[in-house]
Amino acid sequence: MKKFLLSAALLIAVCISAKAQISVGVKGGVNFSKINTDNLNESTRTGYQAGVFARFGSALYFQPEVYLSSTGGKFSSDDGNFTAKVNFTNVSVPVLIGHEFGAKNLNFRLMAGPVYTYALDKSESFSDNTNAAVADFGHYKNSTLGFQAGGGVDIGPITADLRYEGGLTKINPDFGQRQNLWALSVGFKFF
Repeated sequence: MKKFLLSAALLIAVCISAKAQISVGVKGGVNFSKINTDNLNESTRTGYQAGVFARFGSALYFQPEVYLSSTGGKFSSDDGNFTAKVNFTNVSVPVLIGHEFGAKNLNFRLMAGPVYTYALDKSESFSDNTNAAVADFGHYKNSTLGFQAGGGVDIGPITADLRYEGGLTKINPDFGQRQNLWALSVGFKFF
């Protein structure tokens, strides 16, 4: 943990000293999440995200974020006897490193980094005929680690991102479940 914090502090110092450029803003958008699981069919659930970000640096930048999001998934068996829906309300904290290129008022960005997600709330619904069979299906972890990778564009103070998020830890190890999502967001940089 100390090595991670020292590395993050060093990266922030390098990014700030490179051009001493700092941007702070808000963002919001839509995500399409799916929980991959063994032996069941999965389908996508549409959710939201809204939060704040800070960007330190210019060509090479460091961008921590904090946002509230809604994710989840839908499951069914091949024969249709089992169906389930799971919804999470999360706080997500991505820590991204990126590179931007282009003009000052029109630039493109590529970014990647880890994301920590903590589930604030969970709701589940199962089909009526699955009482005993899924007694442990809903044993979801409250926190997970993942990664994000994607691209974006800045047009003046407006920013737009498209990212993929993959789960590094299983949210339910009993059934091999990992959450993955695509997120599309739009933001506004205050400065």
